[in-house]
Amino acid sequence: MSKPDMTSNRPYILRAFYEWITDNRCTPYILVDTHLPGVLVPQQHVNEDGQIVLNISESAVAGLAMDNYAIRFNARFGGVPTDIQVPVGAVVGIYARENGQGMVFEAEETPEPPEPTPPTSLGRKSAKKPSLRVVK
Repeated sequence: MSKPDMTSNRPYILRAFYEWITDNRCTPYILVDTHLPGVLVPQQHVNEDGQIVLNISESAVAGLAMDNYAIRFNARFGGVPTDIQVPVGAVVGIYARENGQGMVFEAEETPEPPEPTPPTSLGRKSAKKPSLRVVK
């Protein structure tokens, strides 16, 4: 029996940690690897290792959107409004500024957004009952 391909759990974990950090009245920061494709950040703020730390709190950004592929928002850098885009695979970690609690991620490939697939007719395939199994 083949194992189903699963999407990355990183975007779900990012959203959960963001919520946990903000629920605890702390400031969520993300550490980003800017070498990966699709990262749009002000290069003058990137360190010599190619990383940037971004404050993604509600008070620091406008229009924060976190989906399964990227984190997007607008922030001010030196007073200049800047559109930011960070693919979830480029996020090295998320943590609270006040106490450093959070999570660091292993390197992984950034998934491409899926192509839309046409809907299938319900009568074409035989419906198989879903089943659960214990994984140890």
